[in-house]
Amino acid sequence: MTSAEQAPPAAAVSRARKAVIPAAGLGTRFAPATKVVPKELLPVVDVPALEYIVAEAARVGLSDVLVITGRGKDAIEGHFDAAPELEEALERKGDKRRLTRVRRSNELARMHYTRQREARGLGDAVSYAEAFVGDEPFAVLLGDDIIDERDVLLARMLEVQADKGGILVGLIEVEGAAISLYGSIKPAGEVVDGVIAIETLIEKPKPEEALSNLAVIGRYVLPPQIFDALRRTELGARGELELTDAMRVLGQDGVPIHGVVFSGRRYDTGDRQDYLRAVVRLACEHPELGADFSAWLTEFVRTLE
Repeated sequence: MTSAEQAPPAAAVSRARKAVIPAAGLGTRFAPATKVVPKELLPVVDVPALEYIVAEAARVGLSDVLVITGRGKDAIEGHFDAAPELEEALERKGDKRRLTRVRRSNELARMHYTRQREARGLGDAVSYAEAFVGDEPFAVLLGDDIIDERDVLLARMLEVQADKGGILVGLIEVEGAAISLYGSIKPAGEVVDGVIAIETLIEKPKPEEALSNLAVIGRYVLPPQIFDALRRTELGARGELELTDAMRVLGQDGVPIHGVVFSGRRYDTGDRQDYLRAVVRLACEHPELGADFSAWLTEFVRTLE
């Protein structure tokens, strides 16, 4: 083939501009605290978990954020709205520091909302984003999975997805039976510059059925074809539509799947033990509370010895 006959280069994949945050779960592990308060608004020190997630999206340029809620989650919209009475009270007191922090939540991003009719799995929740996303790649951030702002994951995933196209997932290494809590991936090669090609993936396998010790965490960058794949995906064993299964369908169609391996600080606020660890760790590092809290914690630990 001569140079004149060579096929034109493939068009570059557009970078994702929108984020989707599924937040319709009932939070049963935190009941009765979540009977009225959405689990995504439980405070991690003095900031709700969901605000950390929205801030992460905003930092990497995902300025339009769709939160998929459910019944009883109206407080989520309220948190990201203005609070005129509270703001006025803080202004009268001259408390500029707290006023800035209160206003932060409604200035982070352009917030959008839709409601999942019933809890039918993560894949079903993501399917509600089709009209919002249109024909563009987009990021999905799970509402109880916090990535420390000092560590890079989502920005790298957006970069790789814009270069390679297809599906990008966040990965961590786990040990033993812990893989049964996550999606498990089958590598299609070695890790290069923190990125690995994926042959296939399965949701929450038994430890003996795991494809590797690399587990999918709550960060995804997905192509718009995922919505058609979701329509073609059968319900899983729990009667739910799994996002992992739809990603596998796209992989079988020839859509490339890659993962970015993350080794930084991550807080799973959907688990009670990890939630408590996150509160303690971030409290120790808090610019106002950290020194006093760390000193108290040191003394408290000594009393347990």
